[in-house]
Amino acid sequence: MKKGQTSHGLRLALALCLTFTMAPSDMLAQESPPGFSMHPEPRSLPEIQFENGRGETISLADFKGSLVLLNIWATWCAPCRREMPTLDRLQATLGGADFQVVALSLDRNGLPVVQEFYAELGLETLPIYVDESGAAQRALNVLGLPTTLLLDRDGNEVGRLLGPAEWDSPQMVGFFREYLKRSAADEGRERSPLAQVDRSSSSQARKPSLQATGAHHLADYQEIE
Repeated sequence: MKKGQTSHGLRLALALCLTFTMAPSDMLAQESPPGFSMHPEPRSLPEIQFENGRGETISLADFKGSLVLLNIWATWCAPCRREMPTLDRLQATLGGADFQVVALSLDRNGLPVVQEFYAELGLETLPIYVDESGAAQRALNVLGLPTTLLLDRDGNEVGRLLGPAEWDSPQMVGFFREYLKRSAADEGRERSPLAQVDRSSSSQARKPSLQATGAHHLADYQEIE
């Protein structure tokens, strides 16, 4: 075999190796919707607890195994009010065992206020989750509302968006569908001893930078005092 052919073969093999060991967040970093900042490595999150629509205490750990879009919001937040119907439609489109929209309200007046809000806007698919204590805001380093985190199947943060978004747009839906497809393939590869990737050095959840999101999102981003 000629030297040039050998070199070409090695480069091709290396490229294929990098593709098969790359996390879905790495592969999608260049394809994420505007304002969505995908992290180079998954970031572990502290355990947080909150209530569901029946008043039962649950935690983020209850959603492990699913891709989770965790939206932190409140009824008094005007940009949150505008984007909530799009989250409801996204849940109706993709919601299931593999994908869940978790819209977590920080309303201090609790479940009745959120239930009234859902009824007023006609939100029918999106489950209700409430954190009256505001502990989630502090634990997740949420500086303003709305703030949305994308969590992988292990409950690690892989992306974040500050400010509102049109969550049911074709671009967003396509992005989540592609992530689901690639994460499922990645999960299958990690079961093989030939494709183990050591991600133990994944960084802890860090304080997000406001510069990470486009100005058109931050114009509607309400900082929490």
